[in-house]
Amino acid sequence: MRFPRFVDAVSRRAELPTEQAATISRAVLQTLAERITATESADLAAQLPDEVGSYLAAPGEGGATGGAVAFLYRVAERAGVDPAVAEVGARAVLATLRETVTVGEFQDLVAQLPKGFDAMVDPIPRPPYDV
Repeated sequence: MRFPRFVDAVSRRAELPTEQAATISRAVLQTLAERITATESADLAAQLPDEVGSYLAAPGEGGATGGAVAFLYRVAERAGVDPAVAEVGARAVLATLRETVTVGEFQDLVAQLPKGFDAMVDPIPRPPYDV
């Protein structure tokens, strides 16, 4: 899936104009890269087309603080949109990612995010905990 197709999927899901969906997609991917480890970011990017994966290419240290609300405010700030629009867009981006990467990779991504992110894409299976 090339970036234009990724954006089209986000645009349809979020019912946003294509240009705004592209901006939000970039903001969500860049903000995700700040929340996950560099290894997970590279693993996720490896399953995405270069155009999409490149937004994960320069991750921060991983594990940025704050839950889903802080994440959405960061996306809203980056994309220059209202937090409610950021939430709709983030849900659409996560749903599109879920369809684009393998189930295992998506589970690995979700495992590094706070539990509040589960509500953004239902249902998100969490990997079982080791007993």
